Amino acid sequence: MTKEIIQTKNAPEAIGTYSQAVKTGNTIYLSGQIALDPESMQLVEGIEAQIHQVFKNLKSVVEASGAQLSDIVKINIYLTDLSHFALVNTIMGEYFTKPYPARAAVGVASLPRNALIEADGVVVI
Repeated sequence: MTKEIIQTKNAPEAIGTYSQAVKTGNTIYLSGQIALDPESMQLVEGIEAQIHQVFKNLKSVVEASGAQLSDIVKINIYLTDLSHFALVNTIMGEYFTKPYPARAAVGVASLPRNALIEADGVVVI
């Protein structure tokens, strides 16, 4: 198995022992993205801004791999407050069109850097 590490300066650099994404064959595995601004490496404030930043970060990594957001086949969303689920749906509609990827939304107790949302996914090209 050969694997290619995907990295871009247009998304936050990894803050741990992981890569932004790994491509093997025609599949790209996206690491979780929280709402860090890639230039300042600081968390953006507010749930709406965090949701947008997470999708922007994912988009940057996907594009660095040579794919598009529409190539995501599975996305996982982690929220510290599931009452934000409807807002995630609304904002996600600004980044994705039908047919939508498969998705899971999970409530979690906490996320790195006290983020309110994190998302990861799988891309097939």
